[in-house]
Amino acid sequence: MARVFLTTLNAKFIHSSLALRYLRAFIADAHDVVMEEFTIHDPLDYILGRVYEADPEVVGFSCYIWNIEEIKRLVPLIRKILPHVVIVLGGPEVSYDTKEFLEENKAVDVVVIGEGEAPLRNLLAAIEQHQPYSAVSGIYYRAEDFSIHTTGPSSKLRLDDLPTPYPEDAMDELRNRIVYYEASRGCPFHCQFCLSSIEDGVRYFSLQRVLDDLNRLIKANVRQIKFVDRTFNLRKDYAMKIFEFLVENHGNTTFHFEITGDILKSDIVQWLCEHAPKGLFRFEVGVQSTNDLTNELVRRRQDFTRLAATVRKIKESGRILQHLDLIAGLPEEDFLSFRNTFNDVFELRPDELQLGFLKLLKGTGLRQKAEQFGYVFMDTAPYELLSNHSLTFSDIHRLKHMEDILEKYYNSGRFPYTLEYLITESFPTAFDFFLSFGEFWNAKGWARIGHQPLDLVRRLQAFLEYEGKFDENVTTLLHADFLLREKLRPRSLLWDSGLSQAHQLELLRRLLQAQRTDVSDGYLMTKINDLEKRIVLDHAAIGAIPYMFAQVNVDPSEVYYLAYVYPIAVGRPIVYLLSDSILEVQHDMGLLANQI
Repeated sequence: MARVFLTTLNAKFIHSSLALRYLRAFIADAHDVVMEEFTIHDPLDYILGRVYEADPEVVGFSCYIWNIEEIKRLVPLIRKILPHVVIVLGGPEVSYDTKEFLEENKAVDVVVIGEGEAPLRNLLAAIEQHQPYSAVSGIYYRAEDFSIHTTGPSSKLRLDDLPTPYPEDAMDELRNRIVYYEASRGCPFHCQFCLSSIEDGVRYFSLQRVLDDLNRLIKANVRQIKFVDRTFNLRKDYAMKIFEFLVENHGNTTFHFEITGDILKSDIVQWLCEHAPKGLFRFEVGVQSTNDLTNELVRRRQDFTRLAATVRKIKESGRILQHLDLIAGLPEEDFLSFRNTFNDVFELRPDELQLGFLKLLKGTGLRQKAEQFGYVFMDTAPYELLSNHSLTFSDIHRLKHMEDILEKYYNSGRFPYTLEYLITESFPTAFDFFLSFGEFWNAKGWARIGHQPLDLVRRLQAFLEYEGKFDENVTTLLHADFLLREKLRPRSLLWDSGLSQAHQLELLRRLLQAQRTDVSDGYLMTKINDLEKRIVLDHAAIGAIPYMFAQVNVDPSEVYYLAYVYPIAVGRPIVYLLSDSILEVQHDMGLLANQI
């Protein structure tokens, strides 16, 4: 029985490694296995100490683009303190160009390529029995004379023959972690920028196996389960059974799926829009590009019209959060084309829009054709592009600043009213707004400093003043976006409402009277004093009101105000719209609006 230390370096503490848990489950009956997860932020000497304390005979690392550089630094140190340990690496980052990797990283003994469960078990048996590695399929290894050999690919296992990576006795280690889960392996598509394109075919776990695993995880109260299936909705009936099960049995857990939007069947969409509890599901939809030539060059089939219709219908339901992905730097997608792609997708108003940058991953078709498209990219992981025939480094640099603004202002969800107004009324397109703001942000040197919520308000105001686009409507909406996301009444504001004390008290009186019409003035004055501590009053510009209150018929002759009332306990405020002429809370047409 070999002493085995399985480990990896996750990008964040809340992440967990599905691969390690499969490996542990597959070898635990035959070996003494310790599994420990670190992060890329942990000091190397701390990780080194933990490996040393375990006193292993075999150390195994799971390698990805986010951790390979740290692992390459760590492995030689392990060799120095444990000279006789067998060091085994596996994972997508070492499964391609493996011979070159072993030549450059001489402390590594063995690399497992592809699916690792069976090769690792067979390798451990060979180590324990002092047998040659040449009989173990699915590996590259270094011989005693330091020559490098491969044994060819291993046969794929029947998925249900793999023990569950999430047995009952492993639930405690998942507390406060994101749990990754797969119902299938493989992808039917051949997108040339993706590692999933390399293997043909899709294999599935049995439905009952999946439901049993999910039920166990839900009962353990895990916070989120992320399905890593490349196209979860490929098999309609299979996906539908899982959706139905989760709607009925979700407990306190939420679920994330990678969805191919243009093949999601309309009856499933309709069912989800009617039955999925709000916030239970999160869909990640890869669009990448709307340029037909680009999609053809990367062998990507996509009906964007159908995808857009699906995204819109799901958005209208308000039940499922949608995260859409773009990739800048695909073949023949120049700056103007990417502007079109971005605007096409932003028009759908997804909850989140990720502007990613092409990574020339080892083993992918685009990396093999890098010269054809003029790709210049980073030598080390994550192999991100620097330029190609269609995009200069200057273009990439500008898009990077744009992406920073997109994250801070759109994906954060902090400025929905302001951004909608600016993109609709003040800038030619969404792309132009984010690009211009990103360039202004960079010119001001703000990229390297932290930003509190009020700082973000100040930065946006400064940009709009520079552009000559800071008007009273923006002022109202910017204030609203800030105030509606505070859980307590802010102690200080960037602005003065301009209302006299007497005017404010009169507005508060009418606001309270609208709620309590049958009480004495003494009661009102007592409650007004309390309400003052929990309210912010602000002017409401006429042009801003429709962006906050879609049902309002605005009277241009009226003067309007907004009253942000914060609850006694910590929580989101409710905003009321008041009219100056009658000084009453408007109740008609659902104007008690926006409890966020």
